[in-house]
Amino acid sequence: MRKCEACGVGVPLPFVCAYCRKPYCVLHRLPEAHSCPGLSSARAPVKAAIKVPVQQVKVKPLPPKLPIRLTSELKQLLVAWLVLAFCFSAGALFTPTYFPIKFLISLITLGFGFIVHELAHRYVARAYGCWAEFRLWPLGLAMALIFALISGGRIIFAAPGAVYIIPRSIGFGYGITKRENGIISLSGPLSNIFVALMFLPLSGFGGMLGAIGSSGFKINLWLAAFNLLPFGIMDGRKVFSWSPAVWALVAIPVWLLLFLPWLFF
Repeated sequence: MRKCEACGVGVPLPFVCAYCRKPYCVLHRLPEAHSCPGLSSARAPVKAAIKVPVQQVKVKPLPPKLPIRLTSELKQLLVAWLVLAFCFSAGALFTPTYFPIKFLISLITLGFGFIVHELAHRYVARAYGCWAEFRLWPLGLAMALIFALISGGRIIFAAPGAVYIIPRSIGFGYGITKRENGIISLSGPLSNIFVALMFLPLSGFGGMLGAIGSSGFKINLWLAAFNLLPFGIMDGRKVFSWSPAVWALVAIPVWLLLFLPWLFF
């Protein structure tokens, strides 16, 4: 048994200091505890420096940001707007001096009504907690062009797309009622009726302003009447499925207002 060099206590298994090489007990085993004379020679372990190769990376500058983000939905709305504006001005297609004016008027009047129609669907649907987004209908787009070219712009198949609605829950219980679906569908035609009435006072003026007012009234009334048809993917089918009385209360006056002048004047 060896004795601790600091306190003299016998230690069966002493700790040997790494610096002074003398035996110590558990209380004096650290160099600081026994005032080791070799403590000053202790040095921190040296870490080997690791050299990491540096590669130069060329970064391409980002393209300038557009002030408006052209989302997929916005692109499809623009395509539908341009195609419908062309269809409503197709009657002047072979009159080079008048067609640009007619197309511009259609862009203004139809664009306002069409965008308001689709946004009405969108925001009413989202008010009910549903996801809603406009999507083009390629067949409807083709039919709009075909009908417009064949009829010279007198018959317009005004369904180039639709707002697709996904309920807040899918599966058991279904997340949207017939009433909610009917109200969402009715909001589009009602918005067109409202826009048509906004354009009506302008039709009493002469010149370009009067032409915009007259065109805006007729185009938006046509959009409302066409979308109230009670079949296919039209808004009218969903409104009729919810309430035939509400559908008749809105659709019949619109159709009479649109078609009676053609029949008697």
